[in-house]
Amino acid sequence: MVTVSFPAPREVVFDYLADPSNRSRWQSSLARVEAVDGEPRVGQTWTDVTRVGVRPRMETTELDRPRRWTERGTWRGIAATLTLTFEPSPSGCDVTAVFELTGPRLLVAPLRVLAPLGVRSDLRHAASTFSP
Repeated sequence: MVTVSFPAPREVVFDYLADPSNRSRWQSSLARVEAVDGEPRVGQTWTDVTRVGVRPRMETTELDRPRRWTERGTWRGIAATLTLTFEPSPSGCDVTAVFELTGPRLLVAPLRVLAPLGVRSDLRHAASTFSP
């Protein structure tokens, strides 16, 4: 679990982070996003195209604006779930991320160690885009 402060109202931050079309602007591992299926909603799908060539199929599984958003990605027997919760704070909002992985142990074990570092870095980068 990681928490990052954003200097903007949670509704604004939620809308930005929950929209897959914004992802390549703040998620360092992405080259681009393809096949975005409409507006953010439960059931929305898209494909993340990573810089290393992995192309997980993504789906929004929970959307409770502006409180909570969850996505699930699958690729070759690995499933990753990211849940973001948004809490108001005096300076804007705090975004807390919980990341879960399932799949073959040999593949998933190193990712469980590295993923929180990447999520924290990406959220900090996203927060910096809101700085005055």
